[in-house]
Amino acid sequence: MSEKNEEKNAAAATPKRRVGGLGRGLNALIEGSYEKKSERLGLVPHPVNSIGLIPVGHIQANPYQPRTHFDQDALQELAESIRVQGIIQPVTLRQTGTNSYQLISGERRLQASKLAGLDAIPAYIRKADDQQMLEMALIENIQRENLNAIEIALSYQRLVSECNLKQEELGERVGKNRSTVTNYLRLLKLPPDIQIGLRDTVISMGHARALISIESMDQQLALFRRIVAEELSVRKVEQLVRGGAGGETEKKTTNPTEPVVPVAEIKRTERHLSERFGSRVMVKPGPQGRGEIKIAFDSVEDMQRILHILQPS
Repeated sequence: MSEKNEEKNAAAATPKRRVGGLGRGLNALIEGSYEKKSERLGLVPHPVNSIGLIPVGHIQANPYQPRTHFDQDALQELAESIRVQGIIQPVTLRQTGTNSYQLISGERRLQASKLAGLDAIPAYIRKADDQQMLEMALIENIQRENLNAIEIALSYQRLVSECNLKQEELGERVGKNRSTVTNYLRLLKLPPDIQIGLRDTVISMGHARALISIESMDQQLALFRRIVAEELSVRKVEQLVRGGAGGETEKKTTNPTEPVVPVAEIKRTERHLSERFGSRVMVKPGPQGRGEIKIAFDSVEDMQRILHILQPS
């Protein structure tokens, strides 16, 4: 279960009541008294394998955090839940000095707690060296539900290369069999355009696995473009690959004099048009420079609004 879902489910299970200060989550259980703020934020070290209430100003970010982007709307929702319920699940820290801590896991909870205006948050203190910090951060990251296949593959690769884990050991750490780990790592051998397409959900993991079995990078890219242009199913792609269609696809779809629109450019155009019209916009490139743009609408009124935007001023 992802950290976001854990916080939401725990918050939903308890009657909501707004309180001042730190909320009534684990904070109340740890210290028991909200009046003794000076004691609660006392500048004293906490023993390893204990849970304590740690001032947020004493917590440094995890330098090995594999994720750099966090959805701001989701953080605001979590912050509101924390304002009402307090912290349900403590973050995990390691102590780096007197009154100095480094985050191991719980980046979203820490950021949301700052947004909620908390002075201190409950934290589990444990011992960890730099390699263990990286390993724990990566494994927590992998266990999230909203990671795409490329993010998972990159995390696996870091565990193998930076934590010196063999694929069998990695599988044990993340609860996956060796073949699953291998399939993810193989994705990183695909051309960058295909990796971007997988990351942006232009194609699925099934499409990517079929493309991996094609030896020629040019043929991989050609079939990838055909998948996007014709919206081919995974089964259809697998049939084409088994039938040796990689070379034929290259001949049919690749024209040296015809520019190919990069996937990243298509996604940027979709985002720009979606913001312009306030509706979802899909750009579908086709062969020979052709293609189509689809604008979604929810009602007749919404369609009229879009048509009004399209009218020349």
